[in-house]
Amino acid sequence: MNNRQPLFRVVKKNQVDGRKVILSYLIAVAVALVLGAALLALMKVNPLDFYSKMITLGIPGNRYPARSVEGFIRLFVPLLLVSVALSLSFRMRFWNVGGEGQFIVGAICAAAAAFLLGDVLPTPLVLLAMVVSAALGGGLMGTIASALKVRYGTSETLMTLMLNYIALYLLRFFGETQGAWNIFLTDDSARPRFETFPDSAQMPTIEIGSFSLDVSLLVVVVLCVLVYIYLKYTKHGYEIAVVGDSPNTARYAGMKVGRVVMRTVFISAALVGLAGGFYVSSAGALSTSVTNNVGWTGVIVAWMAKLSPVGIAVTSVLITVLQYGCQVASTTYPNIDSNFANLLQGMILFAVLTADFTARYSLVWRGANKEVSA
Repeated sequence: MNNRQPLFRVVKKNQVDGRKVILSYLIAVAVALVLGAALLALMKVNPLDFYSKMITLGIPGNRYPARSVEGFIRLFVPLLLVSVALSLSFRMRFWNVGGEGQFIVGAICAAAAAFLLGDVLPTPLVLLAMVVSAALGGGLMGTIASALKVRYGTSETLMTLMLNYIALYLLRFFGETQGAWNIFLTDDSARPRFETFPDSAQMPTIEIGSFSLDVSLLVVVVLCVLVYIYLKYTKHGYEIAVVGDSPNTARYAGMKVGRVVMRTVFISAALVGLAGGFYVSSAGALSTSVTNNVGWTGVIVAWMAKLSPVGIAVTSVLITVLQYGCQVASTTYPNIDSNFANLLQGMILFAVLTADFTARYSLVWRGANKEVSA
């Protein structure tokens, strides 16, 4: 019998101190920010000034501070809803990486409802039609992947990833192909250009002085609370947890695993599609960059928050501050590209990944007579 052991192996720690994990996360973020500061210094930018503008969203000294808050909310709302939605699938170990495609299809369906019904129905009914269309469109994308998973055992990661590209090229097709049939493009432009939604199809706002509160923020907060209740206090939420822990145990307990998977993935994808509908209704038009990579960022947020709805809300706020704050700070320095936010976000994510690994796992070296762990 071959008793040779590997030179080193990864061993999960039996006990993990939550306070140490949080401390390691904070240290990791601090390290990433220091590295970012070094890059800023190399570009002759004052790191403290840049980070100050980033964290405060450029509000101090701004003649129109309400616009900064409105811009923040515009990015925060879809990220929060997409992250919470993806966490539903992830809890069941259904790795839905199709947030981009589901968001796009939801946005397209909402836009179609806006153009077809915007001049026919009153505003409440138009918005309701957009919401339902967006949810059904996103849900259909998720159902395709879940049905193939349940029936044929296909890889949901691969299927949802490929569906992203189908949705992306469908959006490009509508955005670049002119014709009388294309309801998404304006007729009075020589080049293809997306048409603005009718007034009845645009998300209403609540005016608070000079600040306009987008109603979609309130709706999304309510939806997130409902998802929390659904997961924690309902039979369906319990079934999701059991299927995620062990499908065989769920079957032994009499649960119909295939039905649970398809139902949960539909809800997850429908909420992502709904986020797309909310976004285009607030923006008032489609665009080829409608997602702003929210489908991928949502995966990061859900993972960093350990799939906790409360943690997702906090993480979404921090990530949005990073994204929008970097955009605002970058406008002050012409030599800083707005994509610096993506670079800084990547460094923070890599640092947090490393911190999480070291906090939860040990790397064990096996020598001739002793074992040393790190």
